[in-house]
This record gives sequence, structure tokens and C-alpha cells, in this order.
Amino acid sequence: MNDAHSPTVDPRTEPMLAIDVGAGTQDILLFDPRQEPENCLKLVLPSQTRVVGSRVRAATAADQAIHLTGATMGGGASSDAMKAHLAAGLPLSATEEAARTIHNDLARVRALGVEIRPDPPPDAVVIEAADINLEMLGAALAPFGVELPTRVAVAVQDHGYLPGAGNNEVRFDYLQGLLAGGGDLRQMVYTNPPAEMTRMASLCRQHPGIVLMDTGAAAVLGALADPVVAAAAETEGAILVNVGNMHTFATLLHGRRLYGLFEHHTGGITPAIVASLVDGLRDGTLDTARFRERFDGHGAALAPDYRETGPFTFVTVTGPNRRLARGLGYHEAAPHGDMMLAGAWGLVTGVRLLAEQASHGPAHGAANRPIEAAGG
Repeated sequence: MNDAHSPTVDPRTEPMLAIDVGAGTQDILLFDPRQEPENCLKLVLPSQTRVVGSRVRAATAADQAIHLTGATMGGGASSDAMKAHLAAGLPLSATEEAARTIHNDLARVRALGVEIRPDPPPDAVVIEAADINLEMLGAALAPFGVELPTRVAVAVQDHGYLPGAGNNEVRFDYLQGLLAGGGDLRQMVYTNPPAEMTRMASLCRQHPGIVLMDTGAAAVLGALADPVVAAAAETEGAILVNVGNMHTFATLLHGRRLYGLFEHHTGGITPAIVASLVDGLRDGTLDTARFRERFDGHGAALAPDYRETGPFTFVTVTGPNRRLARGLGYHEAAPHGDMMLAGAWGLVTGVRLLAEQASHGPAHGAANRPIEAAGG
């Protein structure tokens, strides 16, 4: 859970590096509170899972053995490339930490043909697994006279792992847990992430002092940097939908409290499905018990008291695949004029909430107070 007593940066006074790690892109913000938000430096780059996947494919094409080192990172393009390398009959070894990129269960990884070992075999190409690469980013920005802030916040989508449970089950339990503690968004900002969140835990080991969020929660907070969205969430409640490259995450939000959510794989999304799910979330009729059976998703959850508070009729959409909802009449959020930086701006706001909690402690009724948007 969130360790509110750990020291952290206060983005009202100190710069920070915010990186929203997605399946397709990593969206990077160098936040400086002395600048207008629109003047803060930003980049949208290929995600590390795609970068690592490209390096693996190059080694496969050259008939080279691979040794994977580094961290447990997101799968997708990276793990798909590793499995294709093995399918081509080529050797793949990995350290224990890096091997969990393919699967958290190392017995399953070995069954695929991966050799788990601490050092590379002779003549193997060494490829480093990592969700973020600060050294590479710093080197790219150095010619522009830009130094990276020492404080770092990162958002990743972590399925988590518990022995004997499927990844989707662990993810669904995590989503339900977001509501079980009262739905306060401050509890979704971590310096000490849940033990089962292996991807976040790996980032903590690689980068001590890092602040972490789930990508879905970061996108929700980031959308609140759009003043239209912030006003609706504060006064009447709002439905926030983030249509990402791999996952679609939607929430019911009033002030800083979550009342409901669902998460779906974007690959199975159509405009009709988006409309149906949003309508069910709004009306409190979404069949959360059968969600995973009926839809290609991780799950859905509703707070028992939402029907007394809702319905929330305002809907906003963000994310690189928001075109899927464009004909539905939803407001398209553009925090500080840039939709692609929603998650990064959400990290800035999340760290601000964490600093507030560390300074003042939980306040009575805090979950119902509005959020001061980052840069606002």
C-alpha cells in the first residue's frame, strides 16, 4: 500500500520527471513549477517494450543467442519477440529478474526453453530489459542543455502475480481494491507498491525513491487538468474513459473519490461496446460479476453507495485510441492542450497528493474534496 510517510518531492516547488509507460509509447514530461505548464518539456517516444522487442528481433534475424538482463518489465512487444526467438530455435538465457518479463512463474519460463542464469553465455548478445532508461533519455537531452530532474514518477500497467492465481485475477483483485479502501485517489500513488505488483516492485529496486502509479489511475488524474473535466468531476461527478493502446480504463469520479470502474482490452473494443459499458457504469447496472465472462477485460467494480450519489452523466475520453469513442458525443480531454500527456500530468498531480498526505495526514472528508490539477 501507499507509504505516505516516505519523503517525496512537492511538485508545487520542485521539478520532477514524469514518465507514463504504455504499450505503444512512453509519454515523458519534465515538469518545472517555474514554467507555464505548456512550456514544460515533453516527449512521446516508443515504449521500452517496443525498443527491447526491436533489439530481440534484430538478434533473431542475425541468428544470435540472446542473454536478457536488467529488470522485470512490461511484456507485449518485448515478450512476444522473445517467444518468437525461441520458436526460431535460437538460444535465450536470462537472469531471474529479467526472465519474469516473459512470465512471473519461472517454471513456465524454463518450460519455454529459457535458461535462467546470472551471467551471459559466450557469444550471446546482451539485451537489458527495463521499463524506463534514464541514462539513454539523459544522453538524448544533453545536447540541448537539458538535465533530468532527480525526482522521478512513473506509471505502468501491472497485472501482478500471486502463485496459483491467473494474472487477470490478480489484476481484477487490484482494481476492486481501489474501491474497497474508500476510493480515495491518494491511495493510488505509491512509494511502496502492493507486494503482488511485480513490475512496480522491480522499478523500486532499480530506482530507489521512485513514485509509482497505475497507468489507468494516472490517466484519470491527468484528465482533471482539463478545466471542463475538473469542473464536472467536482460538481456533478464524471465518467472518465482512457482508451489506451492495449487497455481501456474507465472510472466514475466525484471530487477525488472513485465510485466505479471497468478495464477492457482495447483490441476487443468497438464504439458500440464503449457506449454500452459507459451506459452501464453511469446507470450502476454494469454486471460486474459476469464482466470477464461477457467482455475481453480484467473486470469491473461499483461502490455500493453509487446509486445514492449518481448517476454521473458527464463523460470525457482520452487516450491514443479515443477515436473509437469519437462519434459518441463525449468530451475529449486535453490537459494543458496535450492529450498524450494525460498520464504524465496525472503523475504530477498524484505526487502532489502524496506530498499533501505526508505533510498533513489523512483529513476528514478528504475523499470528497476536489483535486487541484497539476499546473493549475
